[in-house]
Amino acid sequence: MLASARGGDGEAFRALVEPFRDELQVHCYRMLGSVQDAEDLLQETLLAAWQGLGSYEGRASVRTWLYRIATNRCLNALRTGARRSPGGAGYRSEVSLPEPTHRRSELSWLEPYPDVLLEALADRVPGPEARYEAKESVSLAFLTALQQLPPRRRAVLVLRDVLGFRASEVADMLEMTENAVTSALKRARAAMGPELPGSGRGNAPLPDSPRERRLVNDFVRAFEAGDVDAVVALLTDDARLTMPPLPLEYQGLEAVGQFLSTVALRDGVQYVLVRTRANGQPAFGCYLRDPRTPILHAHGLLVLTLTGDRIAELTRFHDNSLLPRFGLPRSLRA
Repeated sequence: MLASARGGDGEAFRALVEPFRDELQVHCYRMLGSVQDAEDLLQETLLAAWQGLGSYEGRASVRTWLYRIATNRCLNALRTGARRSPGGAGYRSEVSLPEPTHRRSELSWLEPYPDVLLEALADRVPGPEARYEAKESVSLAFLTALQQLPPRRRAVLVLRDVLGFRASEVADMLEMTENAVTSALKRARAAMGPELPGSGRGNAPLPDSPRERRLVNDFVRAFEAGDVDAVVALLTDDARLTMPPLPLEYQGLEAVGQFLSTVALRDGVQYVLVRTRANGQPAFGCYLRDPRTPILHAHGLLVLTLTGDRIAELTRFHDNSLLPRFGLPRSLRA
């Protein structure tokens, strides 16, 4: 197959790289935080692989070779700023937002990733040196922390701790020494801190389990009813509300409750939530009720992070262009 591909056989090349397409796209997503950018970089990776097939010497596996190309393409994009602006960056609330408990220094590039695109990765086993389970490595909490790392440390942590490549392989991919890889990994792990395995975030109920369904059902009833007290009762004491790409964060029951009562669930605002899943977590397409018409208008995507029998984080994405990726329309009839 490799010989045929080198001879210009496009079908042989596709057969060679197709088994790795989905995991490479997720890799680009982890590096960039954007689904759209990940799709673009995947195409760049495959084009570069096709054009550079003649120089592939076979010293590493095809999978490792493709990861080398993809990682360096992502690093180039991060270095040059050749990325799409995060959707929803121009969002303006109809009412004044309460003062956040924390402001980040810049916009977040993070977008949600549809679970349907993760299903093909279920059988992928990471290398023996991986430290993260597949579910942990695509969670919004992990990815939010990952985006705060400098690009090269981000790449080292993903290649070593998520994918389980050996230090020697990562050094070859990134043209670094093994000592430099070890140092970068140590710094990245220290910066990730509470998002490392064993931090307490790993006790979320299993997807579609009775525990998860019960908690999600309670949340939907409270949110659609506009019952702020009932929503807050479902949260952990240190619950957090964020709205990527806006660099605003509300943490704690009082701050989240104030935001809900004065902005999201203020008087006169009613929602219908349509269930989906993102990043291995329960998610909803949000639709606003309009008393003058039977049409429900899209109002972004909401993702829940669960811990035990409580909700640890509400992540609200205001960009309606994300909805079609989840099979959700821009409007619904009530």
